[in-house]
Order: sequence, then structure tokens, then C-alpha cells
Amino acid sequence: MVNPKQAFKIALGSIRSAKLRSLLTTLGIVIGVAAVIANVSLGASFNQFFTDEIGAVGSNFIIVESKEPGILGKEEKSLISNLQEVDGISPINSQTATVSYQSSRRHVGIMGVTEDYPEVANLQLAEGNFLIDKDSYAAVIGSEVAEEIFDRPVGNKNSIDVTFTKSNGESVSHRFVVKGILQSPDTQLVQSGIEPDNRIFIPIATMNSMLGENHYDSFFIKAKSMEVVEQTSEEIDGKLGRQFGIDSREMNNDNAKPYFIMDQVEILEQTKQLSDSLGALLTAVALISLVVGSIGIMNIMLVTVTERTQEIGLMKSLGYTNTSILNLFIVEAMIVGLFGGIAGTLMGMAGAYIAESFMNLPVAFPLSKIAAGFIISVFVGLVAGVYPANKAAKMNPTDALRNE
Repeated sequence: MVNPKQAFKIALGSIRSAKLRSLLTTLGIVIGVAAVIANVSLGASFNQFFTDEIGAVGSNFIIVESKEPGILGKEEKSLISNLQEVDGISPINSQTATVSYQSSRRHVGIMGVTEDYPEVANLQLAEGNFLIDKDSYAAVIGSEVAEEIFDRPVGNKNSIDVTFTKSNGESVSHRFVVKGILQSPDTQLVQSGIEPDNRIFIPIATMNSMLGENHYDSFFIKAKSMEVVEQTSEEIDGKLGRQFGIDSREMNNDNAKPYFIMDQVEILEQTKQLSDSLGALLTAVALISLVVGSIGIMNIMLVTVTERTQEIGLMKSLGYTNTSILNLFIVEAMIVGLFGGIAGTLMGMAGAYIAESFMNLPVAFPLSKIAAGFIISVFVGLVAGVYPANKAAKMNPTDALRNE
């Protein structure tokens, strides 16, 4: 009976004696494992990317948007802000206006907000201060508005002229003093039309006064913690539903509501499903390479058995049992899978790192899945070696020795 140490030494000797054949056999596993590891890592990176991007939009946020003009007002704002788990709320109005700075005129998105908005939306200032509710004709501008949109950079305390077009076609203008400049959030996702870099923020009370309106387009709400976001979202939904006289049996029907509500948890779940599906698709494609690699191992091992027929006959004549021969060939296949797994894992991680860096994705290596991919490669070597090993073990020693 051959012990594991002897089997390992004999298998290594066989691999060394046919270096090119062994290299080509291992190559199939290397490519398959590398593809699996790289794609698993890319799937995890996409998931982390979506999580980071959505987190940059706001903290523990809930968004309520009106489907019909004029339905969200101070009463609805008060209703939401009085809930125990609500940590902040900013009503929002949005409209494109003509903005003049020195000799430049541009169309820019204007957002009317309250002083709670930077906390709710995770905004940071590069310069100056954000609006407070007592402000009238003050503005905070995004980094692109400050540096790129106009012919010359707009600095803090500079003045800009904002011209709105009212619903009746009348134009109304006023001069605003820049109070602060926002730091770019460095996010590539735009949630609910909010992209602070190319926006100008003014007090919502001033905006409504200029437009002759008293309603809001949406509410941007911050819950006290991520754990209570879903619960708070449901409470807000229930309160607004009762406020608008929606039948309790219709509360699960979004089409019956004059508003739309979504929250950070819901968006994260949707993006996780998307990234998981993408990761599963990429991994499934990569597994095909691994299957092809296992077939390569089986074919080469079958060739090996044929080439070593006399050697097998000699080993049997020296007293090696069928089990010993079986173990020798299985160990050899497993070593090929092991070496292929190590090289494939390193190559896959390197490839994933390069791809993630090139695509500006966060680098993510889920160790449990990488370990699983490595174990699969050894298992593939084992499975692929069983049939050739079994064939070798069942050879008649006399016939094997006579083979030429």
C-alpha cells in the first residue's frame, strides 16, 4: 500500500518527467480558475460600487415625490417631520432658470431647499457656508457651476442674476449673492434628479415667492438610522395615504397614490440584485472555462495512462495494488488541479485588480468565494482524474508489460 507521502513524490516525479504535457494540462485549469476569480471579484466590486454611490447621495434617506403638481405642501411636511424616527426633512423644488454672471448667460438647474438639506443629502462645502432658512437672496453653487459653466470662475460672495419663467409665461429675475461653493461628492449616480455639481441651491421660500407658488415637488428625508429606514418609509407612506384619503386596501397599489416613495434600503436591495445577477452571469460563463479545463485534465491523464502502460504493469508486478495505482493517478490529477488553482487564483486576482482600477471600481476580493474557487479547482482535478486512474488500476499486469 502506498502512503500519501510516497504517492505525492511519485506523482511529482511523473509531472516533472513530462513538463510540457503537465504545463498544458495545468493551463486549462489556470485559465478557468482565473476567469472565475476575476468575475467573482468584479461582481463584488460592482456591488460595493453601487453601495458607495448610493451612500454618497444621502444618509438613511427616504424620498417622496409628487406625481401631481401642488399636492405636497407645509401640512405634509409637518406631518412627516413630526414622526419620531425622522431626523431631518428638506422640501425641494426644481426648475431650470437663466443665470447670468458678468457677460455669460447659461441655463442652469435651480433647486429650492431648506437648511436641513446638506445633512440629509451628505453635502460638504469646499468654501463658505450653506443656506439657512432666514436667508433670502443667497445661493450655494456646485463645483461645476463655480469652475466650468460660465466664461469665468464664480467665486464666493460674487453675484449672479437668476431669471425664472413662471407658469403663466411671465419672467421674474433677482440677484443672488453666492454664499458657498459645494465640494464635489465624486459620485457617478444621480438619484431623483439630484446632481449637486451642476446645480444652484437657493432658499425654497425665496424660490416659491418668486414663482408665486406654495407647494413642493418632493421631500428629501433622513431617518435616524439605517435600521429604521424601512419602518419610517412605511410610516410616511401610511400617513400620506390617509392624508390623501387613499383606501387602506389600495395602499399597496402605487398607481392609486398621487405620490411616489422610495428609500435607501429599497434602492440598495435593487442594486444588489442587479450586481448579484451580473456576478452570477459572469461566474457562470467563467465556469465553462473551468469545465473545459477539467476535460483537458481528463484527456491528458488518459494519454498518460496509455504512455505509462508498461510502467503500470511493472508497478503491479512489484506488488502495487489496484488501490495504490488508483491513488497515484488521482494524486497526480489533484496536484495538477492544485498548481492550476494557485496560479489561476493569483492571475485572477491580478486581472480583477487591473480591471477594477481601469473602470474606477472599488477593489473587492471576497475571500470566501476566492477560497471556494480554489477548492473547486482541486476538486475538478480530482474528478477529472478518477476515470483515467480507474482505467489504470484495472489493467492486467501481464498485458500491460507486453504493451509496446
